Amino acid sequence: MTRKRFFVCLLGFASSLAVSGQQKQATPPAENEQEPPEEDESVAPEKFPLDPLESDRNVRVGNYYWRKGNYRAALQRYERATKYNPSSADAFFKVGEAEEKLKNKDAAKTAFQRVIQISPDSKTAHEAKKKLGEKT
Repeated sequence: MTRKRFFVCLLGFASSLAVSGQQKQATPPAENEQEPPEEDESVAPEKFPLDPLESDRNVRVGNYYWRKGNYRAALQRYERATKYNPSSADAFFKVGEAEEKLKNKDAAKTAFQRVIQISPDSKTAHEAKKKLGEKT
């Protein structure tokens, strides 16, 4: 009888191992083990590398809108120009003029001050000082 009990126990142990192995396989992988979804390029913030040519192009397009009387569109282009070339006194001067036309005096003042900061001895800075009412 002892041999019979031994084989019954052995058979029970083997069947319990088989059942537990099946349960492990049926468990879905944890959520944190999945790969993250790809980032959507359309929602990524726009990058503005230093590009003086792109800055000049945006100023020219802004000038087109300025001549048409669309000061809001011109301002948007001038602001893009300053992002592509943050050391462009001309672009900041244009931003200041557009802000003046749109009656945003504080923003215009900030833009003219930036012109003076970037290029203090230039003709553009002289014009910005006139706009700010400073003595030259």
